[in-house]
Amino acid sequence: MKKVHIHISVEDLNKSISFYTAQLDTKPTKVEKDYAQWLLDDPAINFAISTRGYAKGVNHLGILYESDETLLQAQERFESASLGGRVERDATCCYKRSNKYWLKDPNGIIWENYHSMEDIELFGKDAKDQEAEDVCCSGINTTCTT
Repeated sequence: MKKVHIHISVEDLNKSISFYTAQLDTKPTKVEKDYAQWLLDDPAINFAISTRGYAKGVNHLGILYESDETLLQAQERFESASLGGRVERDATCCYKRSNKYWLKDPNGIIWENYHSMEDIELFGKDAKDQEAEDVCCSGINTTCTT
């Protein structure tokens, strides 16, 4: 099963956790000092919030794939449609190790297509500390074409 992914940058993590716990009618699956995540089956969504580095509001959207094989099939579909995009393998981001394929829609909205392999203890690299292409959720700064 694929899950829609929504990542929102928030000002106050605790207030936002309270709000989204009520909105989604369940507690987060994962909580860190700067991040919270809800993995839901109904609706099928991977919803995340964080206080990390970007303007407040929708950070990016995405699709969580169940395997690297299904992610590769999607990547091949995107490339066949000449959508542009950028591969990111073995990324350390959002307390996960993942393979990713970033796209920008015709309106400039970033889409993260990914498969996560394992939980890790680090969020990833902040924009203020690293080069843009080496930053967690770097699809925000991607050179994807439309």
